[in-house]
Amino acid sequence: QVQLVESGGGSVQAGGSLRLSCAASGYTYSSYCMGWFRQAPGKGREVVERIDGYGRTTYAQSVKGRFTISKDNAKDTLYLQMNTLKPVATAMYHCAAAMYGCGDHAIRGTRYVGQGTQVTVSS
Repeated sequence: QVQLVESGGGSVQAGGSLRLSCAASGYTYSSYCMGWFRQAPGKGREVVERIDGYGRTTYAQSVKGRFTISKDNAKDTLYLQMNTLKPVATAMYHCAAAMYGCGDHAIRGTRYVGQGTQVTVSS
């Protein structure tokens, strides 16, 4: 059974930083596409960043140069380093694992999603 558990969210002021973590279990972690998406109240899932089984990353233009995804295969853990946070980043952040494909649609549509961790950025 695939399990994804996020941590590291919180409240920060604009310009601050947070590091999210996602502990994965129940499947061959290193082989699959992993990613982070965020969802604000009343809005759809926005894929922030994703990383494939080869370590290649793709990020949303809105976070370019400020967010970095990484993974530690030895610890089965995915990370999202978020710097220079803006109030528009306020949302629930979810870790996701896609077993087939590695586009934004795969991350948005996968059923393997963690419960989320809240990020709130105040101005």
